Amino acid sequence: MRLVFAGTPAAALPSLDAIAASSHELLAVVTRPDAPAGRGRGVRRSPVGEWADARGVEVRTPARPSDPDFLAWLRDVAPDCCPVVAYGALVPPAALEIPVHGWVNLHFSVLPAWRGAAPVQHSILDGDEITGATTFQLEAGLDTGPVYGVVTTEIGPTETAGELMTRLAESGAGLLVATLDGIATGELRPVPQPNDGVSLAPKLTVEDARVEWTHPALRIDRLIRACTPAPGAWTTLRERRVKLGPVAVLDEHREPGTIAADGDRVVVGTGGGAVVLGTVQPEGRASMDASAWVRGLRLTADDRFV
Repeated sequence: MRLVFAGTPAAALPSLDAIAASSHELLAVVTRPDAPAGRGRGVRRSPVGEWADARGVEVRTPARPSDPDFLAWLRDVAPDCCPVVAYGALVPPAALEIPVHGWVNLHFSVLPAWRGAAPVQHSILDGDEITGATTFQLEAGLDTGPVYGVVTTEIGPTETAGELMTRLAESGAGLLVATLDGIATGELRPVPQPNDGVSLAPKLTVEDARVEWTHPALRIDRLIRACTPAPGAWTTLRERRVKLGPVAVLDEHREPGTIAADGDRVVVGTGGGAVVLGTVQPEGRASMDASAWVRGLRLTADDRFV
C-alpha cells in the first residue's frame, strides 16, 4: 500500500524502520511542527522529521491536521492508508476519510485499557502486571476505534516507563506492519472494542510527579518508575527541588520523609515501609548517585523530604 506516516517522538522510529523495510511504499511523513528542545531551547525537528530528512522522505508539519492546505495536500497524495504512532494531535474527520483504508493507530496499551496520552505511565502507576500494544482504526473518539491486533508483555518489577516504552515500540512496530499487510490483502478486519475494562490515561503533569512521602513505599516506587524519564519524579529538601531516579523498596519502618545515610545506602521513610534512593538530581545540578549526594549534604536531624 501507499502510506503517509504520522508520528512525532522517538518511540515512532521503530515503526518507521519496519515500514521502510516492508513491501509498502512510504510517500511522506506528517509530524508536529519544529519546537524548542533541550537546555538551549533551540528549535529542533521532531525525531520523526529528522528520520525522514535523513532519508529524503517528504515531511509535512501542519500546525493542525485540519488546516485546509494540509487536507488538500493529503487528497492530492491520495494514500491508501495512514499509519499513526504517537503523532500528538487530534486527526479530524475530514482527514480520517481521505485514505481508502483510513488511519491505523499503534497504541501502547491493550485497549480498551488506558486510552489517552500516557498509557505506559499509567500501566506502571496502577501496578499492572501485563500490558502491550494495540493497532486499531482511528476514529473521532479518544482511542475508541475497532481493533486489528494486539501484542502483550509482562511489566518488569523494576521497569521504568522509558524502558517499557522502548520495548513496546519495538514489538509494536512488527504488529503495525503485520496489520498493514493484513489490510492490504483483505485478510484482516477490525473488531469493536469491548465496553468493559475502559480506563483513561491522561498526560502526567509535573505536579502529578511530586512524591508524597505519606504514601506507601510500593506506591512511591511505582510513581517514580512511571515518571522516569518524564516528567521526572521530585520532592523538596530545604525548600529546593530534588529529582529522584528509581528506588528500591524496603520492608522496615521509618518516619515519612526522614533521610538517613545507612552505610552506602540512603534510606527515606514512607507511609508504609521505606525506600533506598538510587540517583538524585538537586536543583541546578547534574544527576548523581544518592550516596555521593548525601556525603556533601551535611544532613541534620531536622532534614526531611516534603
